[in-house]
Amino acid sequence: MEHENLKTKICLVGDNGVGKTSLIRRYVLDMFEDKYLTTLGTKVSKKEIEVSFPKENLVAKVDMLIWDIMGQHGFQELLKEAYFYGARGILAVVDVTRRSTLAGLDDWIACVEEVAGHLPTLIAVNKTDLADKAEFGLPEITERCDALGCGYFWTSAKTGENVEPSFQRLAAIVAEQQIWGTQF
Repeated sequence: MEHENLKTKICLVGDNGVGKTSLIRRYVLDMFEDKYLTTLGTKVSKKEIEVSFPKENLVAKVDMLIWDIMGQHGFQELLKEAYFYGARGILAVVDVTRRSTLAGLDDWIACVEEVAGHLPTLIAVNKTDLADKAEFGLPEITERCDALGCGYFWTSAKTGENVEPSFQRLAAIVAEQQIWGTQF
């Protein structure tokens, strides 16, 4: 089995309070904090994972730098060059209990792509533990994903539902692109 070492930068984007920081905490530290943690500026976390490509007899060790940014729209313009430069993938996070967070995704993704080009993107539909308060569902997510050409995961930072698989899938897509230059 061959081994490949990669470094990659993943950016989490989305409006305030969608759970970007909580998803990262759950993924990197396997912890959840109930109180709201406002991100001031940028926070970078690191996680090393392995991605297997059995057909190619290859294992990629991916050193992921996961960038978390404050969710205020006004700061997009101010921070975008420093924050998004060198990004290889986007995890766009929405809060299933707030329809407005879904509408704001296009701006966030466009802002990243203006700096870093067209990138592999996944949508994390977060807070599935609050499904009884959902303001949108599968039809809206499917429509948005079709328009953006991306996939999605229903996630909950609180319960841990699909947190690991969403980061793992994005890492696999990014690794594949870095190794073989494949289009996503």
